[in-house]
Amino acid sequence: MIWNEKIECASRDEMKALQSERLIDTVQRIYHSIPSYRKKMQEVGLVPGDIKSIDDLSKLPFTTKQDLRDNYPFGMFTVPMSEIVRVHASSGTTGKPTVVGYTRKDLNTWAEVVTRTLCMAGVHRNDMVQIAYGYGLFTGGLGMHYGCENLGASVIPISGGNTQKQLQLMQDFGTSVIACTPSYSLFLAEAMEEAGIKKEDLNLRVGIFGAEPWTEEMRREIESKLGLKAIDIYGLSEVIGPGVSCECEHQCGMHINEDHFVPEIIHPETLEPMPAGEVGELVFTTVTKEGIPIIRYRTRDLTRLIYDQCACGRTLVRMEKCKGRSDDMLIIRGVNVFPSQIESVLLDMSETEPHYLLIVEREGNLDSLKLMVEVQEQFFSDEVKKLEVLRKKITHNIQSTLGISVQVKLVEPKTIERTAGKAKRVIDNRKM
Repeated sequence: MIWNEKIECASRDEMKALQSERLIDTVQRIYHSIPSYRKKMQEVGLVPGDIKSIDDLSKLPFTTKQDLRDNYPFGMFTVPMSEIVRVHASSGTTGKPTVVGYTRKDLNTWAEVVTRTLCMAGVHRNDMVQIAYGYGLFTGGLGMHYGCENLGASVIPISGGNTQKQLQLMQDFGTSVIACTPSYSLFLAEAMEEAGIKKEDLNLRVGIFGAEPWTEEMRREIESKLGLKAIDIYGLSEVIGPGVSCECEHQCGMHINEDHFVPEIIHPETLEPMPAGEVGELVFTTVTKEGIPIIRYRTRDLTRLIYDQCACGRTLVRMEKCKGRSDDMLIIRGVNVFPSQIESVLLDMSETEPHYLLIVEREGNLDSLKLMVEVQEQFFSDEVKKLEVLRKKITHNIQSTLGISVQVKLVEPKTIERTAGKAKRVIDNRKM
């Protein structure tokens, strides 16, 4: 089902005309409401009248997470607080959290775009949706919640964690759709196995997984263990939250709700726009938000855009599954390494679990990369010789893929800490 066929199946010319109209209005509001944006535009000699269409987007300055922190808490809002009906904030793992505010219209927009993404994933009003994303300042739980209600589906707002209760409600309530991080879905699969619950005992048919990068290999693992179709959803609080883009049932890229969020791909170093189809850093401009519109926000996520019409009939541009982040990239002895590359190697091997931890150390003047990886129970043996053979195999496979050596340490199943939120994959001790 397509929720808003007029928009989701619009021609490229129709979409550009709508984006242009909305961008012009957004730039005017931002210029006259936010001193920091006005200063940035003045520094490059821009006035709002210079922006006449979406083709002028690249003339505008970028926005970064640091800009939001520098204007903490409400300095990026374009409306008075009397019009802000909800505030969310990022987790704030470093420095101050980034704060976002929503007007009533913004919340309606958010519900609309999440509803579209749910329809893309194949969710319908007869579904029972168990939302295991966190509720609270994190946008995931409430963002999904209002989209589900807008669609007419039944919502189980259980939030993250409490795994035994999650499994109980899946069984008792007949949950058909689960929404959580992909790493937590695998944790649920482990808990099911321990509890003697088979995937056939559940009613699951769709999983909507986001908030962290995951690979195609991990998708196959999740689908196999939970017996559902695993759909990738993308969002970030600075843009709106979940609902920026989502895969359809064809799983061939995430459709971007580009009438609200205009995407670009730039070179992460030169910051120049890149041709369609090339991999680079994803940048978003919001063109309908009232509370905190944002211009050319650098997401740091690496992907590419696909403009071909999808088999589902939607013409919305698609973004590929993110290949990592420009700021999560590890440079080890001159080689660029993404955790997702390691994950792909491990999930191609039958002996390992999809749970690992990368530890980067600096020994003297040289960087070293250590990998802790869980071995599947049937392969974990007290025989040192067998484990050594497996360790060498993993080391060889990773070196063949990445071109650098990795110190591999095999650990027993369930050794690496699990979390209901984003999985911690990297410890970089060089920064300490």
